[in-house]
Amino acid sequence: MSEEQLSGKARARLEVNTPHPSFWVRLMENVFPKTPDFFALLIDQCEVMSQCMEALLAFVESGDPEKGNLVRELEKQGDIVQARNFAILAKAFATPLDREDLYRAITSIDMVLNYAKTTVREVEALQLAPTPHMVEMVKILKRGTDALHRGYVKLSFDPLGAVDEERMVQQSEHDVETYYRQALASLLDGQARAQQVAGSGEGDVELRLLSNTLELFRHRELYRHLSNLGDEVAVAGTVLYDIMVQV
Repeated sequence: MSEEQLSGKARARLEVNTPHPSFWVRLMENVFPKTPDFFALLIDQCEVMSQCMEALLAFVESGDPEKGNLVRELEKQGDIVQARNFAILAKAFATPLDREDLYRAITSIDMVLNYAKTTVREVEALQLAPTPHMVEMVKILKRGTDALHRGYVKLSFDPLGAVDEERMVQQSEHDVETYYRQALASLLDGQARAQQVAGSGEGDVELRLLSNTLELFRHRELYRHLSNLGDEVAVAGTVLYDIMVQV
């Protein structure tokens, strides 16, 4: 008998001896497909979000354009992960959580990424150099997004632990709003502004005053944007809480 015939018989025996799912098992798998691991899918999004916020902090600390480009690249990665999660959600026969809440979770995490990208855009458009206020606000926001990430990680095995993380998310929004008001008060300090104008060198005082005023509004616009980013982080935290009560 030829080697080819032997190998053919061996393959036939292998096929006979290899267990195959029964008809009923295959039917049940087709009728009731496995539920996707949505916890893992949301964690994937959170990982991209955390990397993006880390890059944003590095950008506002250094003003390095490459760090800003990294934020943009990570936001694009986030869009890809979001699209994948939406596609899986749309095809899922059953979900372990309310579909609307899963949709809101996917959307709210992506909104944080979008705001991180537009923060870079505003810094560049307004031609702002790094400031201590800018850095501190992003640090506070990063604490919130880190807590959001940890909260989603804990959902599947420690829902009660996720409660504490959600509180930290909401606290970060409160803290960044408080710091935003302090930053505005510092910007609008009339005496400090007058000293800056007086000490800004020779030239037309009115022009120096105008330049100083424009700088004030540029910084105020960025700080407002960061405050709005804090609102988006809080929204994502609220969605985490809504999911948490279902687990």
